[in-house]
Amino acid sequence: MVLAGKVQAETLIRAPADKFHEMFWKKPHHISNVSPQNIQKCHLHEGDWGSLGSVIVWNFAIDGNTQVAKEIVEAIDEKNKSITFKVIEGDILKEHKSFKILLQAIPKGDFTLVHWTLEYEKLSKDISVPLKELGFLIHLSEHIDDHLVQA
Repeated sequence: MVLAGKVQAETLIRAPADKFHEMFWKKPHHISNVSPQNIQKCHLHEGDWGSLGSVIVWNFAIDGNTQVAKEIVEAIDEKNKSITFKVIEGDILKEHKSFKILLQAIPKGDFTLVHWTLEYEKLSKDISVPLKELGFLIHLSEHIDDHLVQA
C-alpha cells in the first residue's frame, strides 16, 4: 500500500513571474489582504520574511473549513522563482505524516505559468489525495494575479 504521493497543477496568470514569486517569498503576510476569503491571517513565527528557515503560520479556509498550518521555508530559488514550504504543525498533519508545498513561477512570454506541487505521505490509505488543497492554491493564485495586475 502506497501512502506517499505527489500531485501537481498549473495555471496561467497575467502577472509577472517575479512579482508573483515575491508575494510568497518576501510578502506572504500581504496575501491575507489580497484574498481574505482564502487566507485570514499570515504571520511570522520565527526568522525574517523572505529568509530560508523562517517559520510562517497561515490561517486559511478550504471549502469553508478554517485551518491552520505552521510551515518552515525549506528552499528558496530566486533564479528559478521557486519556493518550498514544509508543514511542521497544523490541521493537515492530522491526516499526513509529511506535507510539502512547492511553488514555481515560470515566465512564459507576456504570461506566467504558476506550477504547484504537493508532496505528501498520508497516515492511512483512507485519507484522500489532497486535491482540494491543490484547487485551493490554484484559486488563491488567481486572486493574487488579479491583485498584481490591477496594482
